[in-house]
Amino acid sequence: MNAALVRHRKRVNCLAISLSLIAMVFGVFWLIWILWETVSLGISGLSLTLFTESTPPPNDAGGLANAIWGSFLMVGLATLIGAPVGVLSGVYLAEYHPKSALSVVIRFVNDLLLSAPSIIIGLFVYAVLVVRFQQFSGWAGAVALSLIVIPVVIRTTENMLMLTPTSLREAAYALGTPKWKVISRITLSAARAGVVTGILLAVARIAGETAPLMFTALNNQFWQNGLSGPTANLPMTILQFAMSPYENWQQLAWVGVFLITLAVLGLNILARLLFRSPERKSSP
Repeated sequence: MNAALVRHRKRVNCLAISLSLIAMVFGVFWLIWILWETVSLGISGLSLTLFTESTPPPNDAGGLANAIWGSFLMVGLATLIGAPVGVLSGVYLAEYHPKSALSVVIRFVNDLLLSAPSIIIGLFVYAVLVVRFQQFSGWAGAVALSLIVIPVVIRTTENMLMLTPTSLREAAYALGTPKWKVISRITLSAARAGVVTGILLAVARIAGETAPLMFTALNNQFWQNGLSGPTANLPMTILQFAMSPYENWQQLAWVGVFLITLAVLGLNILARLLFRSPERKSSP
C-alpha cells in the first residue's frame, strides 16, 4: 500500500513539474519573440538624429527628441507626485493603524485603482482638469500617470514594511527611540530595496501608458519646453506612427518601442545593482 502511494505521488509530482515547465517555456517563448522583434526592428533606426531632431512630416527625415523630452518630463513629474504619496500611505497602513476602519477603506480603494483600466483614469483627469481648463496639457498627463503610480507604490511599500521583522521595532522602542525615527531610520531603511523596486515598477508601468495621455496630454509634433499645452510623448507618437502608412514613421515607432524597453530594462538592472545584499556584493 505504501509503495503504491509513493508511486502515485511520484507520478503526480512528475506531472506537476512537466506542466510547470510547459507553462514556463510557453511564456518565455513569446517573451523572447517580442524582445527579438523589438530589438531587430528598433536598433536599426538608432542614430544621433533620433535625439536631436523633432518628429518629422511623412516621408522626411527626423527624430524623436520632442517625444522623448515630453515623456521624460511627464514620467518624472508623475513619479515626484505619486512616489511620496504612495510611500507615506504605505507607511500609514503598515506602521500606524494597520487594522483600523480607515486602513480597510484605503486598501479597498487602492485595490480598485490597481485593477482599474488606465483609460478610466485618463477619462477622470480629462473631466476634472482638461474640461475645466479647456486645454490638453502635459500637466494633466502627469497627474493621470501619478494616479497610476500611487496604488503600485502603496501596495509595495506596505508589503515590504510588513515583512520587516518586528524584533527590529521592539529593540528600537526598548531604547526609547521615537516612532517617527524608528520608521525613518530602521523599518524604511530595512525595506528600502523593496520600496525602490516598487517605485521602479510603477515607472515601468507608466512609461508606456498610452490611454491616459490620449485624453490628457494628447500629442505635439513640435518641440515644447513646458507642459502648459498639448505635449509630445513617446506612447502617443508610437501609436500614431505605427498606424500610419509611411515607412519612416513606422521605423520611428519601432525605435520608440525599443527605447522604452531599454529604459525599463536599464532601471531594473540598476535597482538590482544598487540594492544587492552585502553577502552577494562580497562574493566572488
